[in-house]
Amino acid sequence: MLEKYRATICGDKIEWDGESPKILTNTASIKVDVTVVSSKPKLKKPNGKKMAEALAKIAARGGITSIKDPDKWLRDTRKDRPLPGR
Repeated sequence: MLEKYRATICGDKIEWDGESPKILTNTASIKVDVTVVSSKPKLKKPNGKKMAEALAKIAARGGITSIKDPDKWLRDTRKDRPLPGR
């Protein structure tokens, strides 16, 4: 079974984030595979053109057929309420 250790690479040095491999000594070397763990997820940029194309396709097919009464659906979804003083 593969052993896993968490570390940070700083230039050409490795700083262990806890326990280091037991086999390591000051003169020992071991082969490793490094996987870069990103702390920031990569977010896709919004693509307005693709979104507009998708909405146009839905509209061309006559809209969403499972919604029989769009006005009622919108009121139920938004849970509209009377505004104070109106």
